[in-house]
This record gives sequence, structure tokens and C-alpha cells, in this order.
Amino acid sequence: MTPLSFLLPMTAPLAYITWNVSPIIAEIGPLLLRWYGVLFALGFVIGSFVLTHIYKEENVRPYWVDVITFYMVVGTVLGARLGHVFFYDWPSYREHPGEILKIWHGGLASHGATIGILLAVFIFSMRNKFDYLWVLDRIVIVVAIGGACIRLGNLMNSEIVGKPTDVPWAFVFPRDTEHLQRYTPDQPLPTGAVLVQRSQLPNGEQTTEVLPAGSTPSATTEVAVPRHPTQIYESLFCIFLLVLLYSLWNKYKERTPRGLLFGLFVVLLFSFRIGVEYLKENQVSQETGIIAQYHLNIGQLLSIPFILIGLWVLLRAGKDPKNPYGYAPRDLAEEEAAARAAAVKP
Repeated sequence: MTPLSFLLPMTAPLAYITWNVSPIIAEIGPLLLRWYGVLFALGFVIGSFVLTHIYKEENVRPYWVDVITFYMVVGTVLGARLGHVFFYDWPSYREHPGEILKIWHGGLASHGATIGILLAVFIFSMRNKFDYLWVLDRIVIVVAIGGACIRLGNLMNSEIVGKPTDVPWAFVFPRDTEHLQRYTPDQPLPTGAVLVQRSQLPNGEQTTEVLPAGSTPSATTEVAVPRHPTQIYESLFCIFLLVLLYSLWNKYKERTPRGLLFGLFVVLLFSFRIGVEYLKENQVSQETGIIAQYHLNIGQLLSIPFILIGLWVLLRAGKDPKNPYGYAPRDLAEEEAAARAAAVKP
């Protein structure tokens, strides 16, 4: 018996997690409460608390947090939906334009959400006399929180899965019907794989059932194999960005070099996105031809312009002698003074 052999029985059960969690939390009459929707909203809720703290520390009225949150929600949802429509599946939506409005059917693109946020923040800044980059430098901290929550929502939906792998932390996604493999009787199951039986509900929706070990497969039985949990990779990276960006802001606060946090966020996030895409399955079928032509998928190609923009902003961060830190209405003290005056009036 080797010195480490006693560890083997303990490590074996940790390998290959079968992720068969329902995406639905509860059914309330005709409404479905889904994990994705809850986590999507949670990102904005947590983000508003963090942004309120940041604004108070910089003597900016917390009132502005509610205003910019409204702009962010609209920009994120519209941008993400239209990004998916035009970047990933325009031929299909062109034939069925009514499907564009059916967000509950799925289909949100992070690159589209980024464009939507940039436009929403620009409109907010122009209308309320904020410096554009000042707002972006603070808002990317919130976006990192939202990104972490949304990727966990993707995990709960068993979507945006990774490619097959034998790493010990791999996940098996029996609910991911797009990437189930055909069962081949004359070949042994891959380690960690499970047998899956697909069926159709009365409403036309597809569902899957994991067959118990030792079950006899039928002609329609399929196989779910271990895959990279790329949703977790991206969520953890967003948490890393959150810690990094908040630490830098906490160090400089109102003297944060204008564009530093935004530029750093964009360069790091989309550079990581290019790398992690190599571990993902294609999101849509037409990516196969794009990869053959450019050796990059849609997500990677869309990331390149953002990286270039981020590098340009980062290299110029804080170097404008007339506006090195950006500006915002520093009106919190006036609001508090007015509130105190109103409180002492007879």
C-alpha cells in the first residue's frame, strides 16, 4: 500500500458532477419562477448596493444610483437580446421576426449587452452632466457582479456548456439536449457519462431523464458525457475582476485615473473570453463555417474590437491634464444639509 493510496476512495466520488438541477424554482399559477431570472435580477440588486456605497464615498447623491440602474436594465436587456438576434441567429429571426420579442424562449448575448450598456451609460451621462468615463469606471464594478450572477444562471439552465473533457471537476449535463451523444452499443460508456432518455411534454417542450445505472438502453437512448463547466470558469473570473476593480477604486476613489477601471475591465474580460471560447461548444450551427474560415468563433471575433478599445482607453488613462479623474455632480453634502435644515424646521 503506497502512502497516498488511502486517498483514492475519497477522491473518486468527487470526479464528474452530474448536473441535473431543474432551471425552475417554483410554478406560481401560469408563471414560472426560474433560477436564471432570479440571478439576473440579483446582479442588479447587489450592484445597486455596491454602487450606492461608491457614490456616497465620492460625495455623489445615491439618488443617481436608481436613475442609472434603470438605464442599465433597459440597455442590458435590449442590447443582449438584439445582440443575439443579429450576431448569432439573424437568418432565423428574419424569417420569424415575432420571435425577437419572446425573450423567455432564450437568447441573450453578452457582447450585445456590453454595447447596450455603453449606449445607456452614454445617454445617462449626457442627460445628467456626468463624465462618461467616470461613470464607466464605477459601473464596470457592478457589471462584474452581474456577469458572475448571469453565468451562474446559465449553469442553472444547463446552457453554454463546455467541450467534453476528463478533468476531475468536469460536469455532466443531461438536460443539455443540444449536445447529447448517440448511444453506441458496441462501445463502452466514457468514464463519468450517464444514459439519458429524451421525451416530449404535452406542451411540446423536451425533457430528459437520467437512467439508473444498469438500465437497458433503447434505440433512442442518448449519452451525456463529462464537460468543462465553462459557466463556472466565467463566473469565477468575474469575481476576480470584481475584487481587482474594487480594490483599485478603493485605493484611489475620487482620484481614480479616468478610464483606468473601464479599460482594464474590457481588456481582461474579453481576453479571457477569447481563451475560454476554445473550451466551449459552438452556440449556433453557423459558427462551424466561421471557425473554418477565421479559426475563431463569433464570440472571439466580437471580443477583438472591445480589447482594442480597452487598450486605447487604458493607455490614455488619467493622462488628460484638463480632466485626469473625470467628474460627477458632487452634491451629496448639499442634499444632506438640506435634509438637516428641513428636519429642524418647526
